[in-house]
Amino acid sequence: MLLVVVYVGAVAVLFLFVVMMLDVDFVKLREGYARYLPLAMIVAGILLAEMIIISLTVVSGGAASDAIGPVAATAEMSNVEAIGRVLYTDYVYIFQAAGIVLLIAMIGAIVLTLRHKPNIKRQNVARQVGRDAKTAMEVKSVETGAGISSEDLL
Repeated sequence: MLLVVVYVGAVAVLFLFVVMMLDVDFVKLREGYARYLPLAMIVAGILLAEMIIISLTVVSGGAASDAIGPVAATAEMSNVEAIGRVLYTDYVYIFQAAGIVLLIAMIGAIVLTLRHKPNIKRQNVARQVGRDAKTAMEVKSVETGAGISSEDLL
């Protein structure tokens, strides 16, 4: 599990360095920040309340205090199977949270680095597919042997 968390952290740091190496205009990104501040404060308050409730439940020996701990691997199980069983049974929520952190880091890096440059030609698929065959190209009839000779090239 520690390796998974370290891997997620390493990938998040890698995205951070990629964002730092690119020239991202953070002033433009921060425009309108105050507009979302009330909603962010509400979400932060709810998360803080949930963390306090969970912490108090754990300290007071909550509902999971009498739960059975992780089951030891048997002799017939391989190491890979034992790790898989532990990751996908006992630590499934932590494993999923690590995946969500990695997903959020990827989305954040993509959002921060996505910019539209005005002077770049972009492909317009709808215009290409919807074009008329008569105006898209001109077909000419050429007689055999009437092309460019090697003397014309020199």
